[in-house]
Amino acid sequence: MKYTVTTLEKIEKLLHEAGYVIRYERGNFQSGYCILEEKKVLVLNKFLALEGRINTLIDILPQLSLDPEQMAPESRKFLENLLKPQS
Repeated sequence: MKYTVTTLEKIEKLLHEAGYVIRYERGNFQSGYCILEEKKVLVLNKFLALEGRINTLIDILPQLSLDPEQMAPESRKFLENLLKPQS
């Protein structure tokens, strides 16, 4: 996978389609992020570089309750590719 702004935007778009809000804030995050489950808010450390933001969001995806039916077909396919085990 390429670490580009476009990749980050695609991940942010699919999370938005699933009803999540992504905020980049300053904070003392042990893992670089915080999930507020009840409000569907993801808070990431704003000092993460592009690659760190992408990797963090990909790490978070399996922990979220995402409904692919709410997503556009291209976002659904992108999600499947992200969750596919890398070999």
